[in-house]
Amino acid sequence: MPTVPKKLTDLYIKNAKPGAKPYKLRPREDGLFIWVRPNGKKWWRFAYSFGGKENTLSLGTYPAKSLSEARLARDDARKLLAAGIDPSQQRKNEKGKAERGAENTFRVLAEEWLSLKSEAMAPITHNKARWMLDFAMPKLGPMPLASIQPPDVLVVLREVEASGKSETVHRLKARISEVFRFGIASGRTSTDPTRDLRGAIKPKRATRHFAALTEPKDVGALLRALDSYTGTPEVCTALKLAPLLFVRPGELRAAQWPQFDLDSDAPTWRYYVGKTKTHHIVPLCLQAVSLLRELYALTGQGLSLQPDAPRYVFPGARSRLAPMSENAVTAALRYLGYTGEQMTGHGFRAMARTMLAELGWMPDIIERQLAHKPSGPLGAAYDRASFLPERRKLMQAWADYLDTLRERRNVVPLRAA
Repeated sequence: MPTVPKKLTDLYIKNAKPGAKPYKLRPREDGLFIWVRPNGKKWWRFAYSFGGKENTLSLGTYPAKSLSEARLARDDARKLLAAGIDPSQQRKNEKGKAERGAENTFRVLAEEWLSLKSEAMAPITHNKARWMLDFAMPKLGPMPLASIQPPDVLVVLREVEASGKSETVHRLKARISEVFRFGIASGRTSTDPTRDLRGAIKPKRATRHFAALTEPKDVGALLRALDSYTGTPEVCTALKLAPLLFVRPGELRAAQWPQFDLDSDAPTWRYYVGKTKTHHIVPLCLQAVSLLRELYALTGQGLSLQPDAPRYVFPGARSRLAPMSENAVTAALRYLGYTGEQMTGHGFRAMARTMLAELGWMPDIIERQLAHKPSGPLGAAYDRASFLPERRKLMQAWADYLDTLRERRNVVPLRAA
């Protein structure tokens, strides 16, 4: 057994051999000592008395923590004792504070907010919200909420702005604000740093309206062009249904066969509108029913090996488990020679809205068929007004009118019944 020095030395600690049982390596320097375990591990300990009770505080392992570092840690603990503070309790308090800080980061709060909104938002809206917040995660994600200041958020927004996503910048700012407002409501933070960023980023660009054809002769030419398209049956049918139904492009491509009733005396398509959080009914004209029945033979049976899989009316080219590409209709229009300044997939809605209004149909009926959410004091009453019989007449009359334009007949003004 080597001679015990008056003070601990690195050589003495290094040469200490493990025994069959744990033991304290002497000497003890003002409470500081080494605890040698049978596996050879050597732990720093600080022995002290507080409130009449003996206690020890772990200071790490040797040689990861050197002798000089252990002495400094012991001196810090003795200063706490001199101030009437228990070093062990102080460490527990600091650990709890760190854990609470880890639970109170922007990432954790954003995930809670996304989880809360998962049922209220349409899946595509929820996915876009997550996609936008991902821009903020590298910078803001690990930061405690209380430490996030307006300049921190501005750095994130400026990075997105520099990449050319001018519209995304403002939407991202709005999403970050929603997360912080949720944090304020749940008592996790007290401020929203985005409120002080007014004027710090470039203003939104002027709203760009979707291009649409509204002159009867131009619409007739468009319909004949759609009939001439020679793509896949799914895209061909979607192109022909787009002017007849004038629903949002995303709603059309995501349509599923169980939503359709083609065999009743009053055929309909019923689905949930994620944009307005409402259920919508599309009365189906005879022309639309005919097109859908033809396509049903191709896509209506679903997958025999996965009976619970979605039965998309317009499945994707690579997999029937997903709808066709959101660019399919737009790409077809471009192939037919229509530029983005002439016609878009969304433009069929503007086309129908403009022409139906000019042809005398009531605005309330048109807006209801467009699945627009009403605003103002009469909104709730309007929501309860389905106008379904009137809309059924509108949809059939509109389809018949489009036929006259396609066939180049003398155009007879369409009037509301």
